[in-house]
Amino acid sequence: MSEGQSSARAPAGARTPVGRPLLSLTLASMMDKVHAHSGAVYLLSPDRPVLEMAVMAGLPRAFAAPWERVALSAPIPVADAVRDRRLVWVGGEEEMARRYPRIAVVLPYPFALAALPVATATRAYGAVFVTWPGTRPQELSDWERDHMAAACDRLAVRLERAAEQSLPLADEPDLLAAPLVGGTAGTLGSVEAARMVSRLPYGLCSLDVHGRVGFANAAAAELLDVPVGRLLGTHLWASVPWLNDPVYEDRYRAALFSQHVTSFVALRPPSDWLSFRLYPSTTGLSVRISRARAVTEMNRAAPQPGRAGARLVTISQVLDLAGALTEAVGVQDVVQLVADEVAPAVGSQGLVVLGSRAGRLQVLGHRGYPDPRVVERYDGMPLSEPTPGSQVLRTGVPAFFESRADVERLYPSLVSMSDFSAWAYLPLIASGRPVGTCVLSYTAPHHFATEERAVLTSLAGLIAQALERAVLYDAKHRLAHGLQEALLPHTLPSLAGIEAAARYLPATQGMEIGGDFYDLVPTQGMAAAVIGDVQGHNVTAAGLMGQVRTAVRAYTAVGQAPEDVMRSTNRLLLDLGAELFASCLYLRLDPAHGRAVMSRAGHPPPLLRRPDGRVRVLDLAGGPLLGIDGSASYPSTEVDFSPGSVLVLYTDGLVESPGTDFEVALADLGRRLTDLGDLPMDELADALVQHGADVGGRPDDVAVLLLRALPAG
Repeated sequence: MSEGQSSARAPAGARTPVGRPLLSLTLASMMDKVHAHSGAVYLLSPDRPVLEMAVMAGLPRAFAAPWERVALSAPIPVADAVRDRRLVWVGGEEEMARRYPRIAVVLPYPFALAALPVATATRAYGAVFVTWPGTRPQELSDWERDHMAAACDRLAVRLERAAEQSLPLADEPDLLAAPLVGGTAGTLGSVEAARMVSRLPYGLCSLDVHGRVGFANAAAAELLDVPVGRLLGTHLWASVPWLNDPVYEDRYRAALFSQHVTSFVALRPPSDWLSFRLYPSTTGLSVRISRARAVTEMNRAAPQPGRAGARLVTISQVLDLAGALTEAVGVQDVVQLVADEVAPAVGSQGLVVLGSRAGRLQVLGHRGYPDPRVVERYDGMPLSEPTPGSQVLRTGVPAFFESRADVERLYPSLVSMSDFSAWAYLPLIASGRPVGTCVLSYTAPHHFATEERAVLTSLAGLIAQALERAVLYDAKHRLAHGLQEALLPHTLPSLAGIEAAARYLPATQGMEIGGDFYDLVPTQGMAAAVIGDVQGHNVTAAGLMGQVRTAVRAYTAVGQAPEDVMRSTNRLLLDLGAELFASCLYLRLDPAHGRAVMSRAGHPPPLLRRPDGRVRVLDLAGGPLLGIDGSASYPSTEVDFSPGSVLVLYTDGLVESPGTDFEVALADLGRRLTDLGDLPMDELADALVQHGADVGGRPDDVAVLLLRALPAG
């Protein structure tokens, strides 16, 4: 309640709180009229979009601990009821697993639930939920709907009046938290009843809704091997060490939630098996304890002591999977991870991951299908086609087919479904929308229990988050490569007297796009070559690289000398105000006279392999990086470029890597050029960049431009 709760912070004595327990009385009356066995009232926080549990009835508050405070955006019934201003009805455990898998994983019991908003026409104050045992009818009657809605409307009006009068709500205790029944050992309501119970050959004890022992007869104490005095007022699984196992506590929770008789067997060390049968009511449980009749049979049925029982997927597996999914980069990484980790954990033998593009199915990946055509025929199929994959992707509702007959009955047009016999179609929902479908296939008919459906649906949520990131990454990856390809020359021109080859390798870290560039420009009687590196590995760096390359071409076309091209490009970067720097090496080549004139701006020195095979590092004079100093000069140097000579221009990604000395790497590059320099140019380019590729990933782009002077004629 917004205003009502904020007024509760007024100075003491300023207002008298609302006298009667308003929330508790409303909840108790509603539960009594519709025969619900538990419920709770939530109030909206005054300062943030959060629902806070104010009072609970019928069950221990610990059962609802994960939902003591819930965000209005949370996918749970009470939040949906407030956001949509409507009654939310969940008719049973299967519907709960389908619509609210997070709740079903924590409470995998047969029960029905209704959640309603507590709101007037102008303001929402909170919500109410109530639950019934799973045996009730699947649908609410009109009378039940009307009665609960009217009760919530009346409560909203009362809360509105309290807010208008600045009357705070007093704290109210949870209902059915009554004192223990039978405060004296060996009694049960009357002396004669206690005598009768004491004569029974099996043990009896009574637990309240919190699981505390209120009564135990002598037979129960003997079977449990714990005195009655140590049992009373304690939780049964706390007083009896060998019952301190989550499996047994889960049976107690299941009985209270479902209001069904439940049972289990447990081993009392060292070798005695006991049978426990739990009879629930809205006020607690009656437990009958006896010796197990067939020890061998019970050995097969009972959980081993100290273990939490078989689970479809353990908590550690979920945590490992969540961690691994955060590291998945592309779509194929996600597909491979699901195939390696999820499918084996849930017993699936086949996997298909579907997405959509332009209203059509897209097969993102598959594993376990000997004939790929069985899956790939669905690639490009319109989403309107009646297939389970498209249906689940459109609606976001999972579908489980336990046999081939189930599929053929609902989708008779599907003639072949390969050799599999059961399927789970799981919607991959991220950011509130379906991003794909995960299809788990089984070679034999498979029964999907309610708990399994809930777990699979929850796992699908983890996969969906990773898939959404992966799809976005792949789209950016394609965009980056497309942009890089558009900005770099597709082919190098054929020039008289010069043989050229070039290679570009993007960084493998980040977006795989950067500012490295090269170009070869024919001019009248000569040629110009340029290589450079704009700072950064992103779209901004790539865009600026395109501008620099275009500017160099323009200044070359108007006949500027190398040092003038560098000065003009430097001023351009400063005028653009990009706040990025660039290194650059510019050459004017004159193969007819066997010479080259170079100008350098903070770029790594080129290598020259002479016709006799010797390699020299051309440590040319130069100026600072482009884009720093508008008055900088870039002196040029003339070098010999006689026929048979090879010039190697490169960016620093070829020779620089963490932990490697630049001088050592440059010397190693020179030795490789000496050994391999006579190879054809394309083979030489491949050899140089391949050797420079870091097996652990390239932190920087690599660009290489090779120029060989050819003999005249």
